[in-house]
Amino acid sequence: MSVRSTRVKAVLGSIGLLVATASAAAAAPASAAAQGGVSTYIVLYRGASSADAAATVSKAGGTLVANYSQIGVVIARSGDPNFAAAVQQNGEVAGAASTAGFATQVRDVAGNSAPVKAPIPAPGSDSLSGLQWDMNQINAPQAHAISGGSPDVVVGDIDTGLDFTHPDIAPNVDFADSASCVGGAPDTNPAAWMDDNGHGTHTAGIIAAAKNTIGIVGVAPNVKLAGIKTGNADGFFFPESVVCAFMWAGTHHINITNNSYFADPWLFNCRNDAGQRAIWAAERRAIRFAQSQGTLVVAADGNQSDDLSHPTQDATSPDDTTPITRDITNACAVVPVEVPGVVGVSATGNLRQKSFYSSYGVSATDVAAPGGDTILQLTPAAPNGRVLSAWPASLINTTCRPERRLFEGANTYCYQQGTSMASPHAVGVAALLESATGKTGGALAAALQQATNPIPCPSDTSAYDPFPAVDGGAPQTCQGGAGLNGWYGSGEVDALQAVK
Repeated sequence: MSVRSTRVKAVLGSIGLLVATASAAAAAPASAAAQGGVSTYIVLYRGASSADAAATVSKAGGTLVANYSQIGVVIARSGDPNFAAAVQQNGEVAGAASTAGFATQVRDVAGNSAPVKAPIPAPGSDSLSGLQWDMNQINAPQAHAISGGSPDVVVGDIDTGLDFTHPDIAPNVDFADSASCVGGAPDTNPAAWMDDNGHGTHTAGIIAAAKNTIGIVGVAPNVKLAGIKTGNADGFFFPESVVCAFMWAGTHHINITNNSYFADPWLFNCRNDAGQRAIWAAERRAIRFAQSQGTLVVAADGNQSDDLSHPTQDATSPDDTTPITRDITNACAVVPVEVPGVVGVSATGNLRQKSFYSSYGVSATDVAAPGGDTILQLTPAAPNGRVLSAWPASLINTTCRPERRLFEGANTYCYQQGTSMASPHAVGVAALLESATGKTGGALAAALQQATNPIPCPSDTSAYDPFPAVDGGAPQTCQGGAGLNGWYGSGEVDALQAVK
């Protein structure tokens, strides 16, 4: 789920887990997965034995879009309302579900076994560096004097695409490993993965905006960026796109991916729900495939102030129509952050405290990183509480609110806040770590959790009382000790520790 510019909620927006504290909700756009009477379907096989997919889909009255035989997941389209039932007549098919309304962002990354080049220092400042309180907070400038990362390290930003023409992004774009997965099959035409929302360019800038004297600087300004577009202009991320992206990642040399989203319209996807089971399983298979290839998946916790480890209600879903409160248990999980092996990131403000909106949980939060806080943590260094990053010039007047826009000549930037902004900070630190050590996958995840500054649970949480969980209304509570707790995990990431 990411924060949608067309439909931003008071506490949680949809495109990329970005928070807006005051914005009117507009009508949700029509589902891209079901237009003109034709729906897109996830078809889940019992194993990686989907060789007969084309014939099976055709016999059931559908058209094959993609067959990800490595994980036994098929993407199909059909205008026949009985397609799901018909395709399941094949005994090898475990389930099938229409993805209309099931919006989710996708990740696509793979392992790189080749040695990386030596890290290259990136000293100095760019023209807007003085506004980047977030980079100062994680000691990025000091780290850059030692290393800005290696250009052999590629980070996949699973988002709404990226603006490869932006001067802070262009020097680091990896065109060969970028693609659009909107629709369920990869399209490598740059026009297809150009950012048409703004969110993807913002997260990409936090990760690796180039040190080129202009604008801002990312956490790892020497590493490469692969734009993996999964969200459309309205910020919807559908399951077929998610599966495509992770499969793309698993077959390419992207060792780290940023995931600033959760699956729409269900904040909590329940494997015991007949309508969600096939999608729930397919997404997890794709994520696990990428992980098996050495991909470190880093994901935002979300902006509902929810305790993900102890869910009781889902009052957010379906967020593409009218939410209906439903009681839930741990049989339901947020994708991708609660998939095993994924590094979950909570958000902090400029006082190094958890952001008022950030979700959390002892089983879901591994590290914390700056995401901004416009209510509890306004400071002289962060007078508006938000994080500054790049934004497409073509969208600056339509998808970035006027009070958040910043211009440097023809170059455009936008202030935003959310766990969407926290996750790419952690990803940038992971990229510095991979550059320095060559570690990938689980070893890189462990190193990332060590490159942190521990933060204990606060003794007084009353400041958070006005911001109870969006789902269930429970007060925010912090469990655990200074070295591992539900609000900060092992602590706030530190770029200088990563390069040392």
